[in-house]
Amino acid sequence: MALISIVIPSFNEEQNIPRTAAVLTEILEKNEISFELIFVSDGSKDGTYEEVRKLSEQDKRIKGAEFSRNFGKEAAIFAGLELALGDACIVIDCDLQHPPQVIPKMVQLWQEGYEVVEGIKTSRGKEGIFHKMFAGMFYGIMSRMMKMNMKDSSDYKLLDRKVVDVLLGLRERNTFFRALTFWAGFKSTKVEYEVQEREIGTTKWSFRSLIRYAISNVTSFSTIPLQMVTVLGIISILFSVVLAIQTLIRFLIGNSVEGFTTVILLILIIGGFIMLSLGIIGHYLARIYEEVKGRPKYIIRSVTDNVRGNIVDEEK
Repeated sequence: MALISIVIPSFNEEQNIPRTAAVLTEILEKNEISFELIFVSDGSKDGTYEEVRKLSEQDKRIKGAEFSRNFGKEAAIFAGLELALGDACIVIDCDLQHPPQVIPKMVQLWQEGYEVVEGIKTSRGKEGIFHKMFAGMFYGIMSRMMKMNMKDSSDYKLLDRKVVDVLLGLRERNTFFRALTFWAGFKSTKVEYEVQEREIGTTKWSFRSLIRYAISNVTSFSTIPLQMVTVLGIISILFSVVLAIQTLIRFLIGNSVEGFTTVILLILIIGGFIMLSLGIIGHYLARIYEEVKGRPKYIIRSVTDNVRGNIVDEEK
């Protein structure tokens, strides 16, 4: 029987761990799916990893790893995939806003020959208007860049072992898991689901962190922001030419503007474009600097006893 690995990134989810493990175990056992649950504590400050370790002692199918500090959700996902032994892997959020009832359908589609099963949101749940607008803009941009429809996509997906191996073979540190599965290709399909309300705890995502997450993912996956620098340069040149022609004409007809209003306005506009361009270029230079150093995506401080091999303190 094929083994399905369920990868569960977890950050300060002490209260959710027992419930999540129980719900997933019940659904998977009911559908006679052979499985392992892999919780990855992303530098949690509460008792997240301790809860995982307790459950691991009771059920060897429940496994866990703990980071030395917070490395982010992307790192937690890749750490879970690295530790997974399954013939296929499913990534799901620890708060169960990704409904686990969809898992049997994902597995069925995988058994029919699909190598990637994407979870697609039919609704985004209770989100603020600004959050929805920002998410719509971000995924619209990403869809145009990738020439694929990423609207309503999520990290909730099933990957065949060959797809997992491809993703793990990528050498880049700054990854965007959600987009990489589209980029990798393979035979794919989708299942739709409705985002569930979180029953325990609060979301770890603030509007500020979502913006940072979006900027990080766009710059790690595309050079469009760099191309914007050229566009801004062209706009500033055109604006300068138009303004110069207007000023010259008014001077020739004896109706030139007194003072330095025009000059100051021009300096402010061009200066703004220059500072924005330098910021974009600086961000990419910082990314190059991070990649060149070659530091690991994450550092595992400890793992439960039933994780394969002796990888305690091993850097991935």
